[in-house]
Amino acid sequence: MSSELLQRARDFERQYMGYADAERPAYHLTAPVGWMNDPNGFCYYKGYYHLFFQYHPYSTQWGPMHWGHARTKDFVTWEYLPAALAPDMPYDANGCFSGSAVEMPDGRHLLLYTGVNQTRRVDGVEEMLQSQCIAIGDGINYEKYEHNPVLDISDLPEGASEIDFRDPKIWREGDTYYAVISNRSSDGSGFILLYESEDAMHWHYDGVIDECKNLYGRMWECPDFFPLDEKQVLLVSPMEMIPTGLEFHAGYGTVALIGTYDRESHKFRREEVHAIDYGLDFYATQTMETPDGRRIMVAWMQNWATTRCETPGAHLYGAMTFPRELAVRDGRLIQNPVRELERYYTNHVQYRNVVIDRECNLNGIRGRVLDLTVSVKPSGNKVYRWFKLTVAQDGEHGAYICYHPDTGIVRIDRSRCGGRFDIVHFREFQVSSRGGEIKLRILLDGKLVELFVNDGEQAASFQLYGPDTAEAISFESRGCVVLNVDKYDLDLPAGGHGQIGSVC
Repeated sequence: MSSELLQRARDFERQYMGYADAERPAYHLTAPVGWMNDPNGFCYYKGYYHLFFQYHPYSTQWGPMHWGHARTKDFVTWEYLPAALAPDMPYDANGCFSGSAVEMPDGRHLLLYTGVNQTRRVDGVEEMLQSQCIAIGDGINYEKYEHNPVLDISDLPEGASEIDFRDPKIWREGDTYYAVISNRSSDGSGFILLYESEDAMHWHYDGVIDECKNLYGRMWECPDFFPLDEKQVLLVSPMEMIPTGLEFHAGYGTVALIGTYDRESHKFRREEVHAIDYGLDFYATQTMETPDGRRIMVAWMQNWATTRCETPGAHLYGAMTFPRELAVRDGRLIQNPVRELERYYTNHVQYRNVVIDRECNLNGIRGRVLDLTVSVKPSGNKVYRWFKLTVAQDGEHGAYICYHPDTGIVRIDRSRCGGRFDIVHFREFQVSSRGGEIKLRILLDGKLVELFVNDGEQAASFQLYGPDTAEAISFESRGCVVLNVDKYDLDLPAGGHGQIGSVC
């Protein structure tokens, strides 16, 4: 049965979600209304892909965390469902934090999440204790387990933090459930704990999957652990990163650790480590496996450092990345937009072998809701100095992507679309050298930009703060380049928001 707090959230989103419709991007998921952060419970259940998310419906600021809920059949158009969880029990009174979902053998749907409640230490300092809790339901309504929490501080290994114990990612292998959970070790840095259960209600500790040892940030949030292309992948979102060359930037980051895994001994051995996304707005990944065997990832397309960068009077804050298909190639995590987007293609504009050596526009290449691919190569034997692609452009605004073939560095810069905020507006990253050839694919959705380089070898996500009326796209080079361009508009449902249905 729905508690008073949960029913209040459901009533609120039903009443006020329509006020946010004009602010929604066309094909990226947002909350019905209010605040959204981490993706939760991303899974396939009874014919739908379900995605839950950290949610505060009552404002565009982080608040007591609920779980919002949406579902889709194709990752492009979404149907909102009623809020799934509210902080309405003593063990989660200060928030239902991030978690995951799995189908049980009897067909019920199980949510595993972090419950947070406040406590006071003997020295008077208030702290938030974190434990793992479950709720079971039918894909719309969920009942919290009467014996929650199912994992608490008594289940931690020696040296683990009683405060930082969160973000469980659950999966099932045969008759056994497993979960990886974030924690902080005695040296203050993150490590990922593995637990095992026969019924998802009684768990025992198996060991440490991997640990930070004060490299790659400190606390590792939102872990995910899965096999992919004969490798094992651990995804984490570290806090307090220290910059390392162009690979990792300071602050909140995301890291892919790729290696091998011995299921008998539960030992993961990392072989490669690199960033997941090189942009400005990307955190807290979560993946799922589709019935046809694809591994799909989403993330929060935002940055904790910019959470005060609100549009006055806005009814929404935060969005999800467009879902990405994952692969491992040559030791790297490869990411590309899910293929279902192609079903919505319309108004194809194509150019082949266009030679430019200055700034230009191409007829039919403009807009703010599109899928654009640009392939660049030198014209003749001399390699150009740089190539720049600018989107969301008018006389005052524009966000650009610039490639320097001599260094192999791509730079993204939104400083002319960054509003009036004193925040990070540009970032640079290294791409593989191909003699001056590069392929750039851009998903543009209103104020959201996702860049995929060289068929998904790197990705960079960032948000724009300029006006939606800035629709021009330009191409510019120093030195001659040859361009191939493919632009598709997207024929989305009526209203153009990619949102269907309403709160039940």
